[in-house]
Amino acid sequence: MAKDPLAAFLAHLAEERGLSARTVAAYRRDLEGFRSFLGDLPWPEVGGREIRGHVADLHRRGLSARSIQRALAALRTFYRYLIREGRVAANPAEGVPAPRHRRALPRTLAPDQAEALFQGPVEGFEGLRDRALLELLYSSGLRVSEATGLDLGHLDLGEHQAMVTGKGSKQRLVPIGGKAVEALRAYLAAREGRIRAGEQAVFVTRRGRRMSVRAMQDRVRRLSAGAASPHTLRHSCASHLLESSGNLRAVQELLGHANLATTQIYTHLDAQHLAAVYDAAHPRARRQSADSGSDTDSED
Repeated sequence: MAKDPLAAFLAHLAEERGLSARTVAAYRRDLEGFRSFLGDLPWPEVGGREIRGHVADLHRRGLSARSIQRALAALRTFYRYLIREGRVAANPAEGVPAPRHRRALPRTLAPDQAEALFQGPVEGFEGLRDRALLELLYSSGLRVSEATGLDLGHLDLGEHQAMVTGKGSKQRLVPIGGKAVEALRAYLAAREGRIRAGEQAVFVTRRGRRMSVRAMQDRVRRLSAGAASPHTLRHSCASHLLESSGNLRAVQELLGHANLATTQIYTHLDAQHLAAVYDAAHPRARRQSADSGSDTDSED
């Protein structure tokens, strides 16, 4: 084994494990950064305290959770190698938790913003189609791929429902709101004279062909003046339904999430909504005015 354990480890990654030069360089940066943090402390004397201190230092320097997770993973791999080579007895990085990557909250429209999409007159075939599309996306929370893949046989407007095919080719039955049913009926009546023979797609172009995902995304952005995409309408549907009902399981079924944890992102949105309403409405939640500074009692 080479005198320098880090050099030997990097050679092991490149020569024995066959990792790319780019991956090896990433390991080098993370591990040399840790060695710089350690100063003169030898690798075998490193403990959990030093690892945690390094994590805190990376956080103070503004590194993202993802970057810190990568640095910790590099340390764990490095120390496993040192254990295998008989240079250390234990892996000091194993018990150090990585910071959790904060998932970005999905963008949603406020209810009045969503309502504004459905105002104004509807003119011609494209106007009827666009209104039906917006109503359905917001009413039923469909993915854009589910909306483009929707066929006439999947609709049951009498029962206010549709069968959609989601991720993994899994099918689910979704409800369709009354306004969306009205818009779909008006559009489908106009669609009759536009389609090519045998075309089963619900949403078609002016030439009677199935709309593509890109065409549908572009259309929604244009109709909303850039404020929304099909995904925004899906998230808005879920968020507004949860705000009104509090039924997370129903939202999970509507969206077709296999795991409830995926749907729980909307509980954060619901909490934000509740906090905003509380701050605006509750008399004890309003910010103190400048002349009320004498009220110093607090039980934070």
